[in-house]
Amino acid sequence: MKKISLFLILLFAMAIPNPVMSQTRVVQTDFTDVAARTIDAVVHIKTEMTKLTPLYQTFYGIVIDRRVRRQTYNAYGSGVIISQDGYIVTNNHVVQDAEKVTVTLNNKKVLPARIIGTDPATDLALIKIDARNLQTIPFGNSDSARIGEPVMAIGNPFNLTSTVTAGIISAKARNMNIIQNPGVESTIESFIQTDAAVNSGNSGGALVNTRGELIGINTAIASGDGYYTGYSFAIPSNIARKVTHDLRTYGVVQRGYLGVSVTDVTNDIAIKINMNEPRGLYISRVIPNCAAAKAGMKDGDVLLTVNGVDVSSYASMMEEVALFYPGDKVKVTFLRDGKEYSAVLTLLNSKGTTQVSTEK
Repeated sequence: MKKISLFLILLFAMAIPNPVMSQTRVVQTDFTDVAARTIDAVVHIKTEMTKLTPLYQTFYGIVIDRRVRRQTYNAYGSGVIISQDGYIVTNNHVVQDAEKVTVTLNNKKVLPARIIGTDPATDLALIKIDARNLQTIPFGNSDSARIGEPVMAIGNPFNLTSTVTAGIISAKARNMNIIQNPGVESTIESFIQTDAAVNSGNSGGALVNTRGELIGINTAIASGDGYYTGYSFAIPSNIARKVTHDLRTYGVVQRGYLGVSVTDVTNDIAIKINMNEPRGLYISRVIPNCAAAKAGMKDGDVLLTVNGVDVSSYASMMEEVALFYPGDKVKVTFLRDGKEYSAVLTLLNSKGTTQVSTEK
């Protein structure tokens, strides 16, 4: 069986591959009106970066000359205009380490952009262009998106601007372990999986529903060769809305934590703790002095819901918690010794307080 690997969709200009045609699929939904209302709100992003490569000249093993070669290269991606005055959401990996960012609108107007903030934990970033009366795509409620629902992806694959593809939502709350965050903070992955064709250059583009609402930011593909082969993944719009709001307001994302370590309830775990069927998340550890501990939760409890939403995977729990702030009160339900309990937790930040953070 062919081994499947995952690729973040970031296209480098120095090695632009030839387009690979995807299989033709019949999509019954008419997206013509949706495309007309949204395509002008998706932009092409070009970034410029410099790579420094050490060069050494040796003589009989002794270094006699040290130099540094500076190599400038470009990368391309997509972005979605979310305000008429020029705020644009995109992927962090599109603008990460960029020294210069340029945005091309659908009408071919080119504008310089500045990075407002980045969030490696969700692979999201917010950039800004100086413009007025721009076309935007309104945020939709990604929690309401349903498996099997028709969706359209808009972006710039292979540097081909204003490209639309269509498909359906194949799954939700996918954790693919592809966001690289070298910091101490956990990554937040709860992707919407679709079969809409997405390729290199689509990163940061829009996933919209039949009402023309933004329900996801296209981010990654599952592929053995770096090209679309059937599945793509998008960051839910509810996460994108909170992250962009925080980056714009505070310069850094404000996050609350439950303070628990969890694992999926497998059939074996369900049998071991006398559950009738596998559901929820088994709490292997409650961190002392964190929100869950202060609300009376204990090791061995099974978390069932957060804010009224069923959580059956780590990704679904992280997606729900990511929508709240330190200091917010969140109701949870959990099982203990076969009995269901509820508690109201006051979320704390990573420092154990409810204060607004300004540290990046």
